[in-house]
Amino acid sequence: METTPSDEAPKTAATGAATFTPLFGGAKIVLAETSKAVTPFGGLCSFIAFLQQIGFGAKVAQALPFTAPTSPNAIPLAHTFTAFFFAVVTGASRFAHTDWLRGDRALHALLGIARFPGDDTVRAFFRRFTQGHVEAFWRPLWQWSLTLIATPPAGFHLDLDSTVICREGQQEGARKGYNPRRKGRNRHHPLLAVLAEAPFVLHGWLRSGNCSSARGAVEFRKEALALAPATLKVQCVRADSGFFADDLLTFLESRALSYVVVARLTSAVKRGCVGLPDGAWTKIGQNYSVGEISLQLQGWSKARRFIVVRERVRDDKAVVGRLLLDVPGYTFRVFATNRTDAPELIWRDYNGRACVEQRIEELKNDLSAGGFCVREFFGTEAAFLSVLFAFNLLGLYQRRLDPARPYRQPATLRSQVFVAGAILGLAGKQVALKLSQAWGGLAKHRPLLDAILQWTPPTPPKLDSVLPTTVPTGASP
Repeated sequence: METTPSDEAPKTAATGAATFTPLFGGAKIVLAETSKAVTPFGGLCSFIAFLQQIGFGAKVAQALPFTAPTSPNAIPLAHTFTAFFFAVVTGASRFAHTDWLRGDRALHALLGIARFPGDDTVRAFFRRFTQGHVEAFWRPLWQWSLTLIATPPAGFHLDLDSTVICREGQQEGARKGYNPRRKGRNRHHPLLAVLAEAPFVLHGWLRSGNCSSARGAVEFRKEALALAPATLKVQCVRADSGFFADDLLTFLESRALSYVVVARLTSAVKRGCVGLPDGAWTKIGQNYSVGEISLQLQGWSKARRFIVVRERVRDDKAVVGRLLLDVPGYTFRVFATNRTDAPELIWRDYNGRACVEQRIEELKNDLSAGGFCVREFFGTEAAFLSVLFAFNLLGLYQRRLDPARPYRQPATLRSQVFVAGAILGLAGKQVALKLSQAWGGLAKHRPLLDAILQWTPPTPPKLDSVLPTTVPTGASP
């Protein structure tokens, strides 16, 4: 005789358990509970070991610009920041999502955090930031993290770009501006400088939504250079047409920095492209030709070199560049540069800048850089910089694991490494994290941990152990 749900109700009520039927199959599954500390993020063990190796906890505590709370029940500010940091790493996209780690006692033990803050505490932490606090906190942290980068022999390409973060509500600095997806809505307009080969965000600003791409670019670039250590070499600065401004180019030239910047097709630039004779073009393949011109635009103090790339319009390929009425059948792209290389080499080198668009998409989609917002502008900027900081440390962690391995995006790293079921228990008298074999177990994660523990950071600080010396609540043999 088939059992009905009403027949099962008295049994489940009597035993204190509930049952349900699988999606495929007929055998009942009993819903029960355990007092053991279980985590879906057991794979974070090697990343936490990396942060301990580089002195993350001590550096954050040292840089915090606020007075430590005096209440014995207060959560240390460094713990609050670390809680938000790991919420971002594990996939949070709003401050409210910080709460999903409050019940993860196994992760608390790995971090050495006895009391995990809630989302209101994290939000209140960021709302305390002023402009002075942002400078005092983030400048030393960025300078410290930059010392962990190994500069390639040829140096880094430094890519400048801006992006749009849509805002709902009346947050400070949220203004109407160019918004390709949601026209007429408020936005913030961050500015980023990315080291292409690292990948690493050298510097970031959160800006008001009504400013142009190039606004403040010179001051931004000065700050970025001030953050960089003397050992960091920049071989070329690359930027799109939003940064095509005489003051920025002049500044780069004054610092003896090479640059390639997409030029705006003003009437003077168009005339220069149209005026190139046939003999001035160098053909590259069947569809491309390159040439160069020298122009001194209105308001400029001197003439500069422009590289012109002409591409034949084809039905089977999307148009890249601008069409000119005087030269039908071709599109044009123009680059301003102070480099002396051949035009085709400069063009190909600039094409490598496409990686900055990918980095921005990773920041916005994988780490939700635009999702953490409070009413105060500098509180929002502090949260935004926290996401950039997490992105940088995830990149450094990967390079320490295996420099030869291809870079993995944050979401890929999360799914392939960090997500691993585990139970907090005991091995003798020591706290133990027991990884599920179904998620790779020790065979997968022990080599990662060994690679981190065998690496010696440049200046390793003395820190307390990541794991607590006492047995945490929920630990089981």
